[in-house]
Amino acid sequence: MDPNGNITIKWDFQQFSADGYTVMIHIHNHQLYRHIDSPGWKLGWTWGGEEVIWDARGAEATELGNCSKFSGTIPHCCNKSPVIVDLLPGAPYNIQTKNCCRGGVLSSLLQDQSNCLSSFQLSVGSTRAGVSLNDVGDLETPKPYNFSIGVPGYTCSDAIAVPPTKYHSDGSRHRMQALLTWQVSCSYSQFREAQAPKCCVSLSTFYYESIVPCPTCSCGCQGSPETPKCARGGRQPALSQLPDGDDLPKPDVVMCTRHMCPIRVHWHLKRSYKGYWRVKVTINNFNMLKNYSDWSLVVQHPNLQNLTEVFSFNYQPLVQYGDINDTGVFWGIKHYNEMLLQQGEFGNVQTEILLKKDPAAFTFQGGWPFPRKILFNGQECVMPTPDEYPSLPRSSSASRPFDHRLSLRIVLFMYFTAYLFT
Repeated sequence: MDPNGNITIKWDFQQFSADGYTVMIHIHNHQLYRHIDSPGWKLGWTWGGEEVIWDARGAEATELGNCSKFSGTIPHCCNKSPVIVDLLPGAPYNIQTKNCCRGGVLSSLLQDQSNCLSSFQLSVGSTRAGVSLNDVGDLETPKPYNFSIGVPGYTCSDAIAVPPTKYHSDGSRHRMQALLTWQVSCSYSQFREAQAPKCCVSLSTFYYESIVPCPTCSCGCQGSPETPKCARGGRQPALSQLPDGDDLPKPDVVMCTRHMCPIRVHWHLKRSYKGYWRVKVTINNFNMLKNYSDWSLVVQHPNLQNLTEVFSFNYQPLVQYGDINDTGVFWGIKHYNEMLLQQGEFGNVQTEILLKKDPAAFTFQGGWPFPRKILFNGQECVMPTPDEYPSLPRSSSASRPFDHRLSLRIVLFMYFTAYLFT
């Protein structure tokens, strides 16, 4: 269950001047189901030479830095290690570029291909005498280094020269290409992002009396020094616990539970029909401060290739092993349930799915109706152990599901038989 892609950063050099260059920078999210949520990306690096940023379009530096050596016109940023952020929606048109101004939010490829790319333009100058290409087409100025995307869990490579990007200008058929292209690749690791998981899974079924809850201390234990304080009784945290700025990520302040996870996914086997079976999936948000926009849920289950209908979510299968399709992505419907609100009355989203039974392999025994793995927003959730899965009633057949309609037919048959012969 790999996202099958990274975040790539391309520097397309558009033109060179006597003391600098103009570069178009593209940040492209190639991941299938992991997106960059608010407050968005923050692209940073360290200059290899004495560069400064004279102008920015479609983005801006977070700090000016020390520009005391300049008189008259002041550069946009003089920091040795600048940090660039996307402009917010509604930025003035004269400083916008194509694919800018979404606050650094990047969608995943499956959810919205039109919003998985950010672009901005920088005019870079150097205090050195001239910037040019050498005989092999490399920039003589040293490359930047120490790249970062500013999102927890990601690490970035060094910039390497790749074949120049080719593109069509302004919708014309004339094909152009960059003078030079550098590329940086940023990869994700859940272990780098957080030591503890962020979600867990609970299970239930129509033929089992009780619910199998999330494992205790799935995401931390109450009172543990490593676990943040939780909120009891649905009380909101004090203002002192909130971040100072709107562009800072909000902390995880969760409701006090046995599992201490911000997110719980509940899988309920609801009904069994003659040729189909129905599942209800509910995602609960126990975070007191955070809404999850454009959330995604990845499910690995052996019967997903027979999925017939999804009633309240979008769905896309992930074919990863040739003809075997046991993994799919669910996400919210635009303007309906793509926003998972913070803990409270409306802090959940849910759907029902209908799956066709496979006569050759179908059984409810051995935990078969339950998922093997679940990821929320690209993070793997803690599952109950297999020995805790709901078990079939002792009278049930291992090869045939427990059918309430069959029991009802037997009762009615016995009733009418007794009525006719009395």
